[in-house]
Amino acid sequence: MKNIQLIVLGFAFLLATSCQSKTKQHTISENASEKEATPEKIEKLSRQDLSKYETAYFASGCFWCVEAIFESVRGVQEVISGYAGGTEKNPTYEMVGSGQSSHAEAVEVYYDPKVISFVELVQVFFGSHDPTTLNRQGPDRGTQYRSIAFYKNDEEKKIIESYIRALKEQNVYSGATITTEVTAFTKFYEAEDYHQDYERKNPNNSYIRNVSIPRLNRFKANFGEYLKEEAH
Repeated sequence: MKNIQLIVLGFAFLLATSCQSKTKQHTISENASEKEATPEKIEKLSRQDLSKYETAYFASGCFWCVEAIFESVRGVQEVISGYAGGTEKNPTYEMVGSGQSSHAEAVEVYYDPKVISFVELVQVFFGSHDPTTLNRQGPDRGTQYRSIAFYKNDEEKKIIESYIRALKEQNVYSGATITTEVTAFTKFYEAEDYHQDYERKNPNNSYIRNVSIPRLNRFKANFGEYLKEEAH
């Protein structure tokens, strides 16, 4: 497990640990809610409620893991799992999960810019996965698991590119190539209902126990000051 020194533009340095998952059998049966799981009742904000917040889009491996990480961050109001970065219309999990599309598993993050900035969300993004493993996060392999930071305007693009440049200048990854794609945002497709809040609804799922929760806990250990009060 490598230590990653993260640089927020113009701010002090931060140390974080990259997340490495162990195993994931990405099959339809694995995605179905397991019988022994105790679903958590989750209050969801309406689209109208969410419309007053800003959005950001990232892809960094299994969206079950990524959704749970961003949900724990202060200022984040909602996170939706889905697909982005490809050209096919209305992709399904069967298409994306099997690598038969050009999309990646991604998340749509609704956040309050008065509480957390886009710069800080970019820091969370890089601090919660390994951007040097091409088309892979741990054992999850394929272009559907590639690292992508999406931008909606020139300012967001500048922030992402400047952050990557700072990581390179500081040799944070010991010379390893940062493979993160910096991509203009075009369209986000919401994933099937059973993928939403999957980690919280299915705590006894084997992948959640062995991969998602450990990855989330590693993030929490390194980003305590970014967490919601209830996430500590």
